[in-house]
Amino acid sequence: MYVVRDIFQTKPGKAKELAAKFKAAAPHLEGMGMKNMRVMTDTVANYWTVVAESDVESLDHYFEMARSERDNPEIAAAMQGYMDLVKGGRREIFRVE
Repeated sequence: MYVVRDIFQTKPGKAKELAAKFKAAAPHLEGMGMKNMRVMTDTVANYWTVVAESDVESLDHYFEMARSERDNPEIAAAMQGYMDLVKGGRREIFRVE
């Protein structure tokens, strides 16, 4: 099992809006195989940080799902315009021991 953590630095004041988009997409992403999805915002980290974290069974499945989520109309609708909110970010993937 792996934990995938996408960390976004949003434009000032846009973290809440980005978090709402991830919350709307979460049920559809979980339906595709991302488990225990959590959306978090910073408390003491860099201002306007949003983290979307989930568990996946395998990296092969994760990357296959990432390719196919672009074709999911519910995810596309939920995430529409999200890049307008983001300054930058990174992805972390951890293997659960």
